Amino acid sequence: MKKVSFKSLLILLLFTSCIYVNIYAQNVNMENRGIRTIYLIRHGEYAPQDNDIADILNNLTPLGIAQARLVSNRLKSMKINFNSLISSTMTRASQTAMVFLGDFPELELQKEDLIRECTPPTWRKDVMSGVDMSYREECVKNLEQAFKKYFIPSSDNKDRNDIIVCHGNVIRYFVTKVLKVDTMAWLQMSITNCSLTIVRILPDETMMLDAFSDYGHIPENMRTYTGGENETKELIVPSSK
Repeated sequence: MKKVSFKSLLILLLFTSCIYVNIYAQNVNMENRGIRTIYLIRHGEYAPQDNDIADILNNLTPLGIAQARLVSNRLKSMKINFNSLISSTMTRASQTAMVFLGDFPELELQKEDLIRECTPPTWRKDVMSGVDMSYREECVKNLEQAFKKYFIPSSDNKDRNDIIVCHGNVIRYFVTKVLKVDTMAWLQMSITNCSLTIVRILPDETMMLDAFSDYGHIPENMRTYTGGENETKELIVPSSK
């Protein structure tokens, strides 16, 4: 049997000790980190819903504004200290987020280009037939960058609560990433305007989907959604008499 020298044994012990110290430090670090919760909100109903005109003309309808107020009130009722309010730079998303400032004046609205609406690849050939390949690649690139940027653990020992107002396709793509399923499956989900999707990110980077397209705060006669044809709805304000 080959003898192990004292020097080699010492090096081995030091190396092993370093590994244990690193593992211990990582565990302590994770134990001292908070949980990040992301509240994803799809924008309210808008018109004229035309991609061939300037985005600034696609404004929230009165119904869309009412939907935004309802989800904002839902968030306010949670009695949570929110840390940030982020929205897509598209008009319908930023207008929805601006409604929230009435309930959360302490937050500063941040706008993000990476979470603008786009159409990532899907199995649906009828949907993909009119989508340019370079457009699809740009869409996926942006969404992947956004996911890496925002879906991360809290950086310290405090819990964080972030509101992100964006779009149906974007949220559904993010959900497939959270669930670790094929991102091509995003179109298998339908999502309501101003619905609430909640994702928790634990210190070890584990992600938990707490809710998807929760629209319990929106009366059924005010609901508009992705998938199928929406009926034309008007915001009816009850008479004060």
